[in-house]
Amino acid sequence: MSVQVIVGAQWGDEGKGKIVDLLSEKTDIVARYQGGANAGHTVVIGGEKFVLHLIPSGILQPNTTCVIGNGVVIDPGALLHEIDLLTQQGIQVRGRLLISPRAHLVMPYHQLLDQSKEENEVQQKIGTTGRGIGPAYVDKAHRLGIRVIDLLEPETLQEKIRQNLLEKNAILAAVYGKTPLTLETILPEYRRFAAHMAPYIADVSSYLQQAVTAGKTILCEGAQGALLDVDFGTYPYVTSSNPTSGGACTGLGIGPTKINQVMGVVKAYTTRVGMGPFPTEMQNELGAQLRTLGHEYGATTGRPRRCGWFDAVVANYAAQISGIDSWALTKLDVLDTFAEIKLCVAYRYRGHALKTFPAEIHVLENCEPVYETFRGWQQSTAAARRLDELPRAAQEYLAAVERITAIPIRIISVGSDREQTIIKPEN
Repeated sequence: MSVQVIVGAQWGDEGKGKIVDLLSEKTDIVARYQGGANAGHTVVIGGEKFVLHLIPSGILQPNTTCVIGNGVVIDPGALLHEIDLLTQQGIQVRGRLLISPRAHLVMPYHQLLDQSKEENEVQQKIGTTGRGIGPAYVDKAHRLGIRVIDLLEPETLQEKIRQNLLEKNAILAAVYGKTPLTLETILPEYRRFAAHMAPYIADVSSYLQQAVTAGKTILCEGAQGALLDVDFGTYPYVTSSNPTSGGACTGLGIGPTKINQVMGVVKAYTTRVGMGPFPTEMQNELGAQLRTLGHEYGATTGRPRRCGWFDAVVANYAAQISGIDSWALTKLDVLDTFAEIKLCVAYRYRGHALKTFPAEIHVLENCEPVYETFRGWQQSTAAARRLDELPRAAQEYLAAVERITAIPIRIISVGSDREQTIIKPEN
């Protein structure tokens, strides 16, 4: 029995999709435990691109079963569209995807509330994707949410939508000046969704427990990254769920004693989308160069990502709150042309060195990164398939990451394709 959690250890977009796809080849089950269609995982196989938002990346491995847990908020339209696209690309989904009946649904009023809040000049902007994720989690906490199981109960579904519209329409009209939504528009659409989703609905927690008992291998896949965690991230510039490893337990119904390993995924540099502090951000030509070379644009929204050097303070903090015991480091090849590469080892705040990640946003916004500088290798790493095939300077940079974080790197990605990967043998 092996249960491994894959955690994004920065602000998301670390390349978890590729890592999960790679590890899924020898995995029985891949289970998504939080987030919604605001996340985007891109996997490239033989030059063909697959962009996934809700379905775990393991669906691209023919012998892997995929699970969407109760901690995920599901936009049914987005999910069914994704199933259709995968089917068109020759991927079998039916019979290989299970959805928890306890997962909550994203409704049209969630999306409209999300977009209206971001457009409102008075309220603080967070930089959300506008996909309704935050409002869906709000309703979950307020005990007003509509769950997947409600799709199978037509009368319950109708009454819950009706009750929600009473409140949501009042807010949309009074606060944002929006036209009210109608039950007559929403209900038929969600009844159609119910017919298509019914074959996928199963008791995910029991299924996973049976799999653990049977000795199967399970990979738990989070969305976003540790620094966007609603409790431990750069609050309030965070997502509305827990991408950290603890979210796998609450988002799937797996007990913490069943988890054997936690792998953190980091880029060889750092990126962030949306608002919020970012100590190593480079708002200059180097940052623009990183964005261009790394194709740093959101898979879900297309928004340009903010770019900066690798931040070991962030990585160490992510390791602390998720119990990370190994790294998968992606996009090493993006650094191939730089003559000089920097790595942040601490922050300086009002003359004091900080090696731990501060909780106070105003402190983080005024921190200056303290860097170690490394010589670049200025040659392509894309063809490397073993560590010793990398340039010496690249090996030195990777060794520095391991030294400063005290965590071994097990996987190194040197390109977007599945094959462009180095897997280090465990000692």
